[in-house]
Amino acid sequence: MHKVLFLPHNKEIRVKDGENIIRAAMEAGVHINASCGGEGVCGKCRVIIEEGKVNGGISEKLNEVDISKGYRQACLSTIITDIVVRVPIESEIDAGVLNMQITPRRAALIKEINLEDLKEKGLFIPPVEKKYLNLSEPTAQNNRPDVTRIVGYLRKIYNKHHLEIELSVIRKAPDVIREKAFKATAIIANPVHETGLTRIINIQPGDTTDSNFAIAMDIGTTTIYGQLIDLKTGRVLSSYGDFNGQISYGEDVISRIVYAEKPGGLEKLHNVVIQSINKIIDRIIKQADVDTDDISAITLAGNTTMTQLLLKVNPRYIRRSPYVPATALYPPIKAVALGINLSDHVTALVYPNVSSYVGGDIVAGVMGSGMYLSEEITLYMDIGTNAEIVIGNKDWLACAACSAGPAFEGGGIKFGMRATKGAIEDFSIDPFTLEPMNITIGNVRPKGICGSGLINIVATMFEMGIIDNLGKFNHELDTNRIRQVDGIYEYVLAFAHLTRIDRDLVLTEPDINNLIRAKGAMYSGCTTLLEEVGLSINNIDRIILAGGFGSYVDLEKAMIIGLLPEIDPDKVTFIGNGSLMGAKISSLTNRIRKDVVEVARKMTNFELSETASFMDNYVASLFLPHTNISLFPKLRTRLEARKKGEGFENKVKGP
Repeated sequence: MHKVLFLPHNKEIRVKDGENIIRAAMEAGVHINASCGGEGVCGKCRVIIEEGKVNGGISEKLNEVDISKGYRQACLSTIITDIVVRVPIESEIDAGVLNMQITPRRAALIKEINLEDLKEKGLFIPPVEKKYLNLSEPTAQNNRPDVTRIVGYLRKIYNKHHLEIELSVIRKAPDVIREKAFKATAIIANPVHETGLTRIINIQPGDTTDSNFAIAMDIGTTTIYGQLIDLKTGRVLSSYGDFNGQISYGEDVISRIVYAEKPGGLEKLHNVVIQSINKIIDRIIKQADVDTDDISAITLAGNTTMTQLLLKVNPRYIRRSPYVPATALYPPIKAVALGINLSDHVTALVYPNVSSYVGGDIVAGVMGSGMYLSEEITLYMDIGTNAEIVIGNKDWLACAACSAGPAFEGGGIKFGMRATKGAIEDFSIDPFTLEPMNITIGNVRPKGICGSGLINIVATMFEMGIIDNLGKFNHELDTNRIRQVDGIYEYVLAFAHLTRIDRDLVLTEPDINNLIRAKGAMYSGCTTLLEEVGLSINNIDRIILAGGFGSYVDLEKAMIIGLLPEIDPDKVTFIGNGSLMGAKISSLTNRIRKDVVEVARKMTNFELSETASFMDNYVASLFLPHTNISLFPKLRTRLEARKKGEGFENKVKGP
């Protein structure tokens, strides 16, 4: 056995000889970026061996200077002695930014389904409610069983002949009702008969009707967010987000599926996501200072793969043609049966999915945004590693998903990173000196580029003529920022002494190419789905952008690179986390819970990989902004003006 000390975390663990560093880090609870899931191809799991020795760890991702400083790739390094490992700042993860109150570039204009709407329509009937019981005490003349007494009292309230009571309630009822002189509170699930069987799921001594809470959670591939909701007032009492612990096993759903197929992989991924969920639940309960026993329900929404991993259902067939998930609908599940740290009466309600790649998070977004109730033809887009698109209104809905790749979340980019402190999020270039201005999250020295920053950089460079429509640098410009290293052209965003990572921070032509492929998938997916339903972008009344990334995209820059069609910005609305919004709404009303199933069944799914026109549209999108520049008339006008003398002719190198 060897001792491994991870710095700066000061976490120590003992491992067997030959253990992999990245697996040792996982066991120690230390996160090291590993976009490829430990396959050794991304080069992001850089660590410094400060003491001791390892076998391997040297690859083409590390240069001679890196190696001389002790850098190794964690996933390729095996432990052969006691070692001290330092995780450098670029390989760490920082969840602090997830909970920062930052105003998006364009505030949400959409009016989501909210509490006042529900009250006005008489629909504010939470799926779990509390009823106060002022029971008569038994006597020799009235010695009915305790449960009969409880059920009889509730039948008068609900005017029902049948109420089902759970065994756990029967076991505790005799003692509970006597604790406060036959005054108690019953917790009722499905109080409206049309949404299912009405059940008594818990009983508490005294009057606790003012304390009835639910939890809403978005189980994302990268992040998990939770909210604690007061079911009496509808207010969100506390909220918190953190990274999904599964990212150490791969940053995209395909990597997770591959890992789940390994021996013990499914169990491991299930346990890791449950640990992340429990951490967030513990945090929001403490923030709101509520009693765990007063939480009556939890609603969870996630993409199809995340949902199956959460429920410990092997997702192997999701990634294999014909791309079939295990199920579309999930039954109510006891939260404790999943390992969630809530009372045993709490039911976990899981959002249904439509297909392998259009999951419960998208269904939740459709519900939360209210587009399924609107007459307007709406285009709903959730931009991330997997880009999901929904088109329709109250009468019909069509959906599709396309694999955009990890570029929008910093993956596949040499210095790409998530949107955390030190990530370049905004960018401009002096038109005379060609020197950059980098704006980072947290206003600190840069250590990488996040997805929205990447879009801004590439859009700025393209419109100013620093790169062409193929994403290639103009080598003739008179600047030391553009250079060739190992046969690859790159632009230096920040020299080493101005970064937090002890090396030059650059954007390379392969980085730009990865972004072009990602935006091409998104644009062509949108175009193809519109064509399949017989519409064009001109038929769309409004566009909803969902997801944390979508909320911070600069619309103009997104149109410049061809990520989004050139449209009237007033038609576009950002709603942030649509998945969490839908989970919250479902926690507040049985009506929405009933509608969820109908909406999921109504959504017609198109498999883009099986749609003939998709590849043609995709190839046409692999340019900045597109092969058909007439689709972007405003940009074309600006580019033509630049060609007439407003470009960089004066900056071209002399003979």
